[in-house]
Amino acid sequence: MVQTPHGIKFESNRPVVMGRNGMVCAGQPLAAQAGIAILQKGGNAVDAAIATAAALNVVEPNMSGVGGDGYIMIYNKAENKIDICNATGAAPYATDVAWYRANGIPTKGIMSFSVPGLVDGWIAAHEKYGTLQRSELFAAAIDLADNGFPVSHVLSGVIASDSLLCEFPSSQAIFAPGGKPMQPGEILYQKDLAKTFRAIVDGGRDAFYKGDIAKAIVKFSDEQGGLISMKDLADCHSRWETPISTSYRDHSVYEAPPNSSGHVLLQELNILEQFDLRSLGCHSAEIIHLMVEAKKLAFIDREAYMADPDHTDVPTLGLISKGYAKDRAKLIDPAKTSDPTHGDPWTYQKGSGTAGLVTTAAAQEEDTTCFVIVDQWGNAVCQLQSIQSSLGSSIVAEGTGILLNNRMTYWHLDEDHVDCLQPGKRVRHTMNPVMVFKGDGPASEGKASGGGNLMLVCGTPGADTQVQTNMQVITHLIDFGMTVSECVEAPRWRNSHSPTESNVPHVCDNLLHMESRFGADVLNSLRAKGHQLNMMPDWGAQGSEMMIQVDPKTGALHGSADPRRDGYAIGW
Repeated sequence: MVQTPHGIKFESNRPVVMGRNGMVCAGQPLAAQAGIAILQKGGNAVDAAIATAAALNVVEPNMSGVGGDGYIMIYNKAENKIDICNATGAAPYATDVAWYRANGIPTKGIMSFSVPGLVDGWIAAHEKYGTLQRSELFAAAIDLADNGFPVSHVLSGVIASDSLLCEFPSSQAIFAPGGKPMQPGEILYQKDLAKTFRAIVDGGRDAFYKGDIAKAIVKFSDEQGGLISMKDLADCHSRWETPISTSYRDHSVYEAPPNSSGHVLLQELNILEQFDLRSLGCHSAEIIHLMVEAKKLAFIDREAYMADPDHTDVPTLGLISKGYAKDRAKLIDPAKTSDPTHGDPWTYQKGSGTAGLVTTAAAQEEDTTCFVIVDQWGNAVCQLQSIQSSLGSSIVAEGTGILLNNRMTYWHLDEDHVDCLQPGKRVRHTMNPVMVFKGDGPASEGKASGGGNLMLVCGTPGADTQVQTNMQVITHLIDFGMTVSECVEAPRWRNSHSPTESNVPHVCDNLLHMESRFGADVLNSLRAKGHQLNMMPDWGAQGSEMMIQVDPKTGALHGSADPRRDGYAIGW
């Protein structure tokens, strides 16, 4: 066990990984190696991010890839600026909402496939901030796809659990040859995916969105009865956005704006700031109850107000205002659970608007990947990318090696719901990249730039778990002084509360899911407050948190990657 630097009775199993010149924390060791190799070659954080992202497509195909979408948060230290590249695609133009209302939204297959935006984001980030050639950045991914890599125990189990993947011809040929799912240690080859990467290297964005890859995707979609057209792909462009932020106990926390759910984390922290967490005790029933109630307040507001800002007026600044948080915090009863309704953030923001429909009516998991990078110049990247559920739609576009996403499963179908399905509209996302600065950091929406220093880059996959896990690790670090390894490995919880789940059918049992490492006294106290508990295995929590902390005195990088999956941190 690793020695703890404080009095909290918790220790981590992994040491804090440290480095001076750069660090990559990613969901799979081979991808982390791809990123660190680029840093050692002289590339910057964005260069390393693209190399890591492409490699993850190969070695962690269940989590993300070019058939999906994502967010890239970039800190440019020289300019003291945070840029966010929103690489999320829209619902296809041919979407027939009536068909989905009559048939439901399939969780798998071609009718769950939405326009993939990720590649445009990679190219846009490289063109704006990259320094190395595309061929250098994709070299590791191409090698891993062409020459294969050993399947991990985690990936093997995921493949075996997906019957459609193991049966659909173009998917089976890659992941379950002869109908037999790949076993741990077997070598997985993805020759077609390597060809796709080479085409992107040679032709850039147009190769994917207008060229032979686009034609292959559309041809496959047509053959399977899908909706994607050449116009869908040609019109898909990422966009650069200004971050949103809030202060938390002399720190500044930055997030992506809507259509990301980043405002939820900021709202949670604003509510928690009204309470003395340290006095409640780390991992106590009192602090867990408070966090769960703060989460429910923020989530019911998201349900009422947040959607694609191109189609809906979202009161983002009202939702993350301190005054609104103070009002919402008053609703928390320390003795019992609640079933809150949404508030009115418009009163804390200029303008006016109304809440969307919130109707109370089992939750499913999202498999995304998150990785974080800091380079020798102090630049940083927090990137999330996803094909939505584990293995996305479970179908590979024949001849491309591309696993297609199933992002359509995030839509609502009630016409009065703020996030109702509409052709050409971007769905509400759970992905939320995070950066934390000591003091007043870079400019954000509604806030001028300050001189604060980068302190933390972090994030996790896990659908609606993301903003809950990020809340836990940030408070572990700031309020209780944990190391990043302790933050990542600490016992974890997740609350599910109907009707705020992102995945269809959007309703669920109201449960507090707890890893079994919490003490019996904590569990009994939570039950007494009215929480219905669902016990998970000791390390059974959803998500895979990645964290890099920057030492304010030495500039040393402290990194940790979640052991609940195949996460790995490498420092240089």
